[in-house]
Amino acid sequence: MSQLMQACSPATTDELVDIREVAVDKALPKEERIAAFLHQIKNPYRFRCGDFVVNAAFANNGVTLEECLQGILR
Repeated sequence: MSQLMQACSPATTDELVDIREVAVDKALPKEERIAAFLHQIKNPYRFRCGDFVVNAAFANNGVTLEECLQGILR
């Protein structure tokens, strides 16, 4: 079984935090908001949004997220 398939197994996805349940006090200073978010989400590179599992990864091709979104919207 590949590493990716192991990482996406139901046993681990049930333990992921649903980002819709994360709440951060907007009155806090920036550093404290970031810390509060990270504390709640536990892993900002792998979390749930409802029934969907979000796995964030970075490519080495230098294309930014903004450039990708602009390409999609064109």
